[in-house]
Parts: sequence; structure tokens; C-alpha cells
Amino acid sequence: MQIKLDKKFEKNFNQIFEYIAQDKLSASKKFKKDLFKQLKNIPNNPYKFRQSFYFDNETIRDMTFNGYTIIYEVDLDNNQIIILNIFNKNNPT
Repeated sequence: MQIKLDKKFEKNFNQIFEYIAQDKLSASKKFKKDLFKQLKNIPNNPYKFRQSFYFDNETIRDMTFNGYTIIYEVDLDNNQIIILNIFNKNNPT
């Protein structure tokens, strides 16, 4: 399965990355490295994480990572995982 990043995810991720980098650049780089390592593992077990709290759709899942929620869709027809969004789970946008 291929992983595809949605524009909304990219925008929100960049904002989070920049916010973390303001405090400590090395922490932002570690966050990025660790997050993308987790994302690369999703195709091994795409239904590992719970069905999304935000969508009434079995193919959309919520993964939590370091206080953030990552929403992704399992698209079996196109053999891909679409990473839709990332946000602080205490402040959904």
C-alpha cells in the first residue's frame, strides 16, 4: 500500500513542526522522524487503530501520537492510505 499525504495534513503538520521548532529545533526534527516512522507502519496493519471519532466511516481511522490525532483513510480500491489531517486532540480543527 502506498501512503499519500493530503494537503490539509501537510499544512497542519508544517504548522506543528514550526511551532515545536520555535522552542527546540532538534525536538521538531525528532517529532517528524518518529511520526513518519509510525505512518510508514500503517500499511502493515491499516485497521490497527480505532474507527474515527470524527467520521462515521469504517475506513477512516484515528491514530494518536504524542498528544496529536492523525486521521487517515484506508482506500483498498486504490491500494493506498491517505493521511488526512493532524491536530492536537485537545484542540481539533
